[in-house]
Amino acid sequence: MLSLPRLRLLHEVHRGGSLAAAARTLNFTPSAVSQQLKLLERETGTALLEPVGRGVRLTPAAQRLVAHTERILAQLEVAEAELAAAQPVVRGEITVAAFQSAVLTVAPVALDALARDHPELRVNLIQREVEGAYQGLLAHEFDLIISEEYPGREEPRRDGVDSVELLRDPLYLGLPLTGPWSERPASLADLADAPWTLDPELTSTGAWSRAVCRQAGFEPWVRVDTFNPLLQADLARTGHALAFLPALLGPRHLAGIRRVGLPGSPFRRLSTQVRSGRTRHPAVVACRAAFAEAVAHMSVEEPEWTLAPGTT
Repeated sequence: MLSLPRLRLLHEVHRGGSLAAAARTLNFTPSAVSQQLKLLERETGTALLEPVGRGVRLTPAAQRLVAHTERILAQLEVAEAELAAAQPVVRGEITVAAFQSAVLTVAPVALDALARDHPELRVNLIQREVEGAYQGLLAHEFDLIISEEYPGREEPRRDGVDSVELLRDPLYLGLPLTGPWSERPASLADLADAPWTLDPELTSTGAWSRAVCRQAGFEPWVRVDTFNPLLQADLARTGHALAFLPALLGPRHLAGIRRVGLPGSPFRRLSTQVRSGRTRHPAVVACRAAFAEAVAHMSVEEPEWTLAPGTT
């Protein structure tokens, strides 16, 4: 009988691309991963890894075994969901990963709904950027994640992952109420000399925001490079840097900021993502319903005005 934990190790080596990546995901040492895979080779009587430079790659036999393992893991999750659905109440534990603005505004309301409707369900919430959340979902570290997609930068659809749209979140330009950058610009091009606070360029958010500026005809001066939307909002509020801000931050975090609509009324798309085998698990169904309820009760303030299209 093949060892399922060792099959999972092989699956993680395939997914992560190396022994080290699998070790990090599953909290093993690389040497422990190597030792367990050698035991799996003895169980199968087949070579599963072959050296390539300083690393290793899976043999064709190992790749076939990984394909079987993926189906086994998915089927086990379906079985677990069926057993849980037969229980009279939703109970157990679920781990949710989400990025910061979702954690700030949507998660507390969803947690209140879950505590009210499913008091025996234990919910663990972890803050992760989208790529890290996806990796944790595929590694079975998280049960549900909230993802975001920016215009023109849609996430690739992943095999074995079920996606449900949660919210279309308007994206605004944030200006201070006073100071040199508080004057009403006609177009984004009027702000070519302004300081900006943007997400790092290699992120989806950072790439989108820079593309918006470049489409308006200028390269933004990024005074503050940060993932933190609250810091970006505060810098816009105090006039130290302009920012692109999601409406999801809400009135409390956007107070004292002039919200200006962007040409074309862009929005980011938020979705809940789960592994396909867990879509009918009562805990997943309950969490998705709670997040949907949370966004349904959110109020989004309209922008004060909308910029005209700039130069391209």
